[in-house]
Amino acid sequence: MTKRIAVIPGDGIGPEVVSQGVKVLKKLEEISDLDFEFKEFPLGAEHYLKTGELVTDEVKEELANFDAIYLGAVGDPRVEPGVLEHGILLDLRFSFDQYINLRPIRLYDSRFTPLKDKSPADIDMMIVRENTEGLYSGVGGFLKKDTEDEVATQEMVNTYKGVERVTRYAYEYAKNQSQEQKLTLCDKSNVLTYAHDLWQRVFVELGKEYKSVDQDHMLVDAMTMKLVRNPEDFDVVVTCNMFGDIITDLGAEIQGGMGLAVSGNINPEGVSMFEPVHGSAPDIAGENKANPLAAVLAASMMVEILGYSKEAAKVEKAVKLSLQNDQTTPDMGGSLTTDQVGDHLCSLLE
Repeated sequence: MTKRIAVIPGDGIGPEVVSQGVKVLKKLEEISDLDFEFKEFPLGAEHYLKTGELVTDEVKEELANFDAIYLGAVGDPRVEPGVLEHGILLDLRFSFDQYINLRPIRLYDSRFTPLKDKSPADIDMMIVRENTEGLYSGVGGFLKKDTEDEVATQEMVNTYKGVERVTRYAYEYAKNQSQEQKLTLCDKSNVLTYAHDLWQRVFVELGKEYKSVDQDHMLVDAMTMKLVRNPEDFDVVVTCNMFGDIITDLGAEIQGGMGLAVSGNINPEGVSMFEPVHGSAPDIAGENKANPLAAVLAASMMVEILGYSKEAAKVEKAVKLSLQNDQTTPDMGGSLTTDQVGDHLCSLLE
């Protein structure tokens, strides 16, 4: 069955790294029964500066007919910060109700973690972040702006529906793990006594349905310390939007940096979007030296979520081998160009 993939290369290094991900997916087609149909959408800074458009309703209607969205990066110094991020990335997340954000934290080679004496077996977890509520819901405003009496508010919105569905997804994910089945709730319930009391109650309530899953709880400040000292204690973690944003970037550093960090914006019943999280890096755009591994890993996650776990595992294995053999860009210790890394990964798939 053909899977239709909407490709949004985006800004900066986005087109360079996404092209390598597409290259790898096309090679995967050759060696498996997968069949992809790609269509590119020129959303990003150039399109915005020429037309004033971000994502139109017509484009969203078309995107709704695809099986997944593959995004490069958004952000450009010519555009005021936040315009592209809110007008494209967040708009797509909210429009397609991508209420799950999946961020794997996996160490592929011990050389790349700043933590002493930690191995790939120690750093292997999945962060399940709520993706459409919390402090990112946009509820708030100003009173007496630009005066000495200014008041600025930003409300943390937590609905039972939103908390329940992300927590259930996390329990299901933990239950389906082949080895350790453990789910940790990360919150700040000792201070956020209303919002995170809801998270606590939902976590316990659903836990009665998932008795095979080892259930744990950790306050977010304690978790940031534990991630550094004992990352092996975590398997699957569920948390709110803001805390997920923070701990996943910490997780990216302990796995080897943003060059390996991947994000899946998931709607289990609709269109999901997959992206590297390293940003557009405009300072090196067009120089053919951007690290494409995160973009390739995002493509691998996309394949897995679409239901092809064996094929996704082949891509992930190729990335792991390229790191171990130093067949990478200079930021990871290698000497290859962006294009050469993509070619090497394809050769490993053969």
